[in-house]
Amino acid sequence: MEAHELGYFTEENSAEVVTGRNKNASDQRLKEIMEVLTRKLHEAVKEIEPTQEEWFQAIQFLTKTGHKCDDWRQEFILLSDVLGVSMLVDAVNSRRPSGASENTVLGPFHLGDAPEYEMGHNICLDEKGDDMLAWGKVTDVEGNPLEGVKIDVWQANDEGFYDVQQKGIQPEFNLRGVFRTGPDGKYWFKAVKPKHYSIPADGPVGDLLNRLGRHPFRPAHLHYIVSKDGYDELTTHIFDPDDPYIDSDSVFGVKKSLIADFKETSDPEKVAAAGFDGPTYWDVEFDFVLAPKKAKS
Repeated sequence: MEAHELGYFTEENSAEVVTGRNKNASDQRLKEIMEVLTRKLHEAVKEIEPTQEEWFQAIQFLTKTGHKCDDWRQEFILLSDVLGVSMLVDAVNSRRPSGASENTVLGPFHLGDAPEYEMGHNICLDEKGDDMLAWGKVTDVEGNPLEGVKIDVWQANDEGFYDVQQKGIQPEFNLRGVFRTGPDGKYWFKAVKPKHYSIPADGPVGDLLNRLGRHPFRPAHLHYIVSKDGYDELTTHIFDPDDPYIDSDSVFGVKKSLIADFKETSDPEKVAAAGFDGPTYWDVEFDFVLAPKKAKS
């Protein structure tokens, strides 16, 4: 619409005037997105009624967020995470039938070239931490075991750090590995019990959390990407229910269906059968259910 149809910019018609200027957009999806974003932003300004100083502080915050980004760190993704937007976008894009395993955020520390191992391999290369056996099976939504499923797993160590965060301290590809299921759909591998850790909190997003009275911690978890041709790829975690941050994950990644059962086992026969030398280990069973890939319309 032209200005004479809408009138000139006022507090009352601000969003309509701005979006009306986009009528000749060549990308209709972009036009739709900007119309919604502009409308919601203008609604927020009218509700909050920020002072000029407050608006300038908001601009400074976004500027500092951009300055904190580099090839290894994306502060805007971190901002999206702590606002719950990353999880919401993931939820919108990973709707699945009842019974299928749920997605959660990928996280920044996945590597695409982790080594592939035989089932039962110990992915802890530095022998530090409490022994853990993770196991379970992969099925379709009807309960049939799936063969040839690729299970890409990675985790933080017992101090809450990933190998890429401690180059020269942890071995390369420590606590990472790829496994493939056999005809019975079962998987199992050895690792160490993970620990909670803080997201990067030394930038503007960390400062925002602090000012909001929020902590930057994520509860202990293992990451998985579970994939097979013909099925929807599953990117998810499993969580330790006894972690102190299980109910307050800073990036909202915890879902009830993804909470596993971590059992400390000291039975000598079970310890020996699991292949550990110590007096105890953590036994973690968790099954995954893959949904069939949706046909493209």
